[in-house]
Amino acid sequence: MIVITGSAGFIGSVVASSIQAEFKVKIVLVDDFNRPEKLNNHKHFSSANKVDRDEFAHWLNNHNKAVEFVIHLGARTDTTEFDTNVFDRLNLNYSQKVWELCSTYGIPLIYASSAATFGMGEFGYSDAHDLASRLKPLNPYGISKNEFDKWALTQKNQPPFWAGLKFFNVYGPNEYHKGRMASVIFHAYRQIKETEQVKLFRSHHPDFADGGQLRDFVYVKDVASVILFLIKNKPESGLYNLGTGTARTFLDLAVSTFNAMDRPPVIEFIDTPLDIRDKYQYFTEADMTKLRDAGYVAPFTPLEEGVRDYVANYLTKGKYYL
Repeated sequence: MIVITGSAGFIGSVVASSIQAEFKVKIVLVDDFNRPEKLNNHKHFSSANKVDRDEFAHWLNNHNKAVEFVIHLGARTDTTEFDTNVFDRLNLNYSQKVWELCSTYGIPLIYASSAATFGMGEFGYSDAHDLASRLKPLNPYGISKNEFDKWALTQKNQPPFWAGLKFFNVYGPNEYHKGRMASVIFHAYRQIKETEQVKLFRSHHPDFADGGQLRDFVYVKDVASVILFLIKNKPESGLYNLGTGTARTFLDLAVSTFNAMDRPPVIEFIDTPLDIRDKYQYFTEADMTKLRDAGYVAPFTPLEEGVRDYVANYLTKGKYYL
């Protein structure tokens, strides 16, 4: 069996479907399955065992001998949440418990870290282990992810293989439920459909033009592909960046969305909200050297191609990745 936590969510549901298709193995889904807005992400797993996230530790104690791998993607991901207790409970303490159980029972573990750990990028975007202790995340979400990375790196008791994946800006199907935290592509599609224009944040940084803010946008199908690679190959344990290695502007993203919808670009710039303005990343770009050196050779989906697939095959049709 392969366990996927966070399997009712965006990335988790895509990864769960990809694992089931690739390995033809029994999967166990772990999440809070009481949220109706997430139902379409997991209702097609009719034969899968579903375990409530609060019962997972007890379940794993009883079923550990049958578990071949744990993919821990469950987390609180709201970067605008500032209650540190929420992140301590769901991102730090819960992840530590999952790690300890996998270490005790000798189960390989892949878990979700985040590019939010890099803060303003003042130390660059390397996944080198000695960088983790110097990073200065900008919000409690990023802090919680970096605290777990640092904790994991100091543990003597470890799973037989582990990888902490620093996800950059992931976009793609199955994020309908995410609200404000959905990708800019999702929001751009909705805006274009309703108003025939897109609103992007104005730059409040002298080195960046409006719409010229740069992020490393990675398609969720590529994220799943990397996780499948790690399950199969188990390279050296450690932290791994998961982006494309190529930063693109929000203007590129918006224009790609218009093009995918066969509409002319109409873009309005608005002020970045005050609650996130001083914590806003203007540039992120994953250093993908470590993953490439580990043997992952598949190309990452270019932004234009990923946006067109997402818009044409999912958003326009209201479909899910199953």
